[in-house]
Amino acid sequence: FIENNDIQALSKATFRGLKSLTHLSLANNNLQTLPRDLFKPLDILSDLDLRGNSLVCDCKIKWLVEWLESTNTTVPAVFCSSPGQFEGQRIRDLALDDFQCITTDFVVHQVLPFQSVSAEPFTYASDLYVALAQPGASSCTILKWDYVERKLRDFDRIPAHSAVHCKPIVAQEQLYVVVAQLFGGSYIYRWDTAVDKFIKIQDIDSQKTRKPNDVEAFQIEGDWYFVIADSSKAGSTSLYRLNQNGFYSHQALHPWHRDTDVEYVENEGKPRLIISSSSQAPVIYQWNRAQRQFVAQGEVGEMLDVQMVKHFRARREQFLCLSRYIGDSKVLRWEGQQRFVELQALPSRGSMVLQPFAVGQRRYLALGSDFSFTHLYLWEEEKQKFVKFQELSVQAPRAFRYVPAADVQLLLAPSFKANTLVYRHVVVDLSL
Repeated sequence: FIENNDIQALSKATFRGLKSLTHLSLANNNLQTLPRDLFKPLDILSDLDLRGNSLVCDCKIKWLVEWLESTNTTVPAVFCSSPGQFEGQRIRDLALDDFQCITTDFVVHQVLPFQSVSAEPFTYASDLYVALAQPGASSCTILKWDYVERKLRDFDRIPAHSAVHCKPIVAQEQLYVVVAQLFGGSYIYRWDTAVDKFIKIQDIDSQKTRKPNDVEAFQIEGDWYFVIADSSKAGSTSLYRLNQNGFYSHQALHPWHRDTDVEYVENEGKPRLIISSSSQAPVIYQWNRAQRQFVAQGEVGEMLDVQMVKHFRARREQFLCLSRYIGDSKVLRWEGQQRFVELQALPSRGSMVLQPFAVGQRRYLALGSDFSFTHLYLWEEEKQKFVKFQELSVQAPRAFRYVPAADVQLLLAPSFKANTLVYRHVVVDLSL
């Protein structure tokens, strides 16, 4: 009987070895929580008194609810003192579903000792790779996932002076890499299995692509295409199509607008491109099957200075995420044609990247900035908005890329000013 002793905490080993203990009173102390499996060593405990303690009914007490459901020990009613939704309730009456104890975290898994500005995962010949653009090192670095050591390791490098994007395309059992460079022209390489190295197969029209900023690849009706967003005043965002001999110019899009990003979206069964620009609001192009070209369809609101446009789906609805360097970034719900509803504004001074991604049933949004920490948000379906979840210390991020690597879920964070970081997504049970 150790009641009325102002006991504030107990060790998990407090009752270890007391196998013959039958009666235990901890009543009228100052206990707010109890260590997990505290009573497990008490094999023949018949009576337990916990009354008069201010127990907090959070995840740390979930084990007690489970124990009360299964034990033969007589336990007089004990009540929750907090949190508010459980205050005054009998602990025995709580349901296990009342406790939301599963959370997640992003922890550093690997540090890649170089700067980079883009990351593109791809699978080729059943192996997982990542292509990273390294303008400072004048190369496109290809890393391969090591399933034994569970980390990325060097595989190959493609010479690429001032590379801003290295886009892998696996088409017709061939591996291509589109190398977009600020200076010296842009090129396409193909992996040659006969010599096990990348071979340059063609140049990209330097008159159209003067200052590339982004590359997107996609399929329409079985044909492979890629589009390069060009950010020069004299260039043009251009569409290329794959035939038997390589990729060839298919269509000039949106000339002379300093384009910053391009996103491929299939909405209502119709292929679309959304091109963001420094000089006007993002423009929507829709695929015309008869002409086999994209046709301008309209604009996304009246928002200028959009650095990046990305989309995601949730419950069959389509959403757009627009990052802005000056002013708030935006999350919009796309309601068809040119109808958009603003759901959320995110403070984002200095933002170059706003990337939605999903890990299992959880949907996240990574907002990077040149002037502050990266903010990770978590999507709340009922509220139709993102809530702040975690901060990551990434200097001048230029991309975030989710990479599922077998049983490891990774988030790559290329940095323009520091090491490229690889985070691992971990699930944490707060009740343990």
